[in-house]
Amino acid sequence: MTDPPEPSHSSISAADAKGRWLTERVEADIHRAEERYVPAWLRPTDAENRIPAGIAIAVAIVLQLRLPNRYGVHPRWILPALEAALLVALTILNPVRLTRRTAFGRYAAILLVALITADNVISAILLDHDILTGGASNDATGLLASGSAIYLTNMIAFGLWYWEIDRGGPFARTQGEDPHPDFLFPQMTSPELAPADWEPRFLDYLYVSFTNVVAFSPTDTMPLGRGVKTLMAVQSLVALSTIGLVLARAVNVLNVAHH
Repeated sequence: MTDPPEPSHSSISAADAKGRWLTERVEADIHRAEERYVPAWLRPTDAENRIPAGIAIAVAIVLQLRLPNRYGVHPRWILPALEAALLVALTILNPVRLTRRTAFGRYAAILLVALITADNVISAILLDHDILTGGASNDATGLLASGSAIYLTNMIAFGLWYWEIDRGGPFARTQGEDPHPDFLFPQMTSPELAPADWEPRFLDYLYVSFTNVVAFSPTDTMPLGRGVKTLMAVQSLVALSTIGLVLARAVNVLNVAHH
């Protein structure tokens, strides 16, 4: 009997090509199914743009430097200078998109937000103390300017905290590592109202921070984790004490000046 003919090289190549085509087709179908049935915030997605957060940090640093020298940590330039250095390092690490994930970048980002928060909370405490003890300036415009700087920095700092903490931070979120959110956004409970590729970005967390300092409570987005609930309580306390005392003192100064 004669042996069966061995398959030709062209037959093997055609079979391999067909196998690869079928594999790619199946993978594409699976990917489309995931995009259809799994919301973007639960699956790996494109890296987030870091420019909005970088701009917010730069604004916070400028606001710190605008405060009178009597408030905050002294010498007054130390913390803003350190924050600027950390911002430059983080920008070099990820200039536009958050694609390079490192332990240094994570710790530097947390330290940067912690420094901004600590300096602003200290400034708020010192300003409140001056108002309560009668040591505050009789310049209503200056009082309102200082209070506004602390108020806005408070909003930015905690917006950064929420962005850095929710589901492990921006890098972990884009990888879909943690399915348990710290914040429940409306788009999560009503996905039919949002685009298929929706997922929370920095501006979403900044908006949560804005509503918390304006309404002193969550509005459309609910905090779920104990950590973010604590942060929101601290933020509301700083905002309420600062804006309440500053406005009361400014009105008193204006009334005295008017009479």
